[in-house]
Amino acid sequence: MYEDFHVTDRWSGEDLHCSWKANIVAIATRHADAVDVRFNVNGKPMWIALPCTAWLEQKQRSGKVITDQLAVQIAGRHLKQLIEDGYDAGREIYVVSVPEVLTHLDAIVAEGREQGGLPLLPVGV
Repeated sequence: MYEDFHVTDRWSGEDLHCSWKANIVAIATRHADAVDVRFNVNGKPMWIALPCTAWLEQKQRSGKVITDQLAVQIAGRHLKQLIEDGYDAGREIYVVSVPEVLTHLDAIVAEGREQGGLPLLPVGV
């Protein structure tokens, strides 16, 4: 779904290939309470920062956790939406709010049900 996709840039009309590269706990790298999900967008690094409080909120509201696989899907869906809405291509990192994370999560779960499950993440990328 959103670990490897193509999207058209709103302003340039350019086809952008977005591919997931890694999930990194930002506490160690940026001293931020977030999980940074890295994508390459036509070879250029792009980071989507998901706040760790979204994990707590999801656990409280449903009793279920956000897995690494779901985090990638959430970040990828957010990235796709950013590009379609006309994102600032000069930025390397975008921070997602807790409500946005949960909205994307709900949409992904619904999409996954329609498609028979979420795709597996590639190993050793």
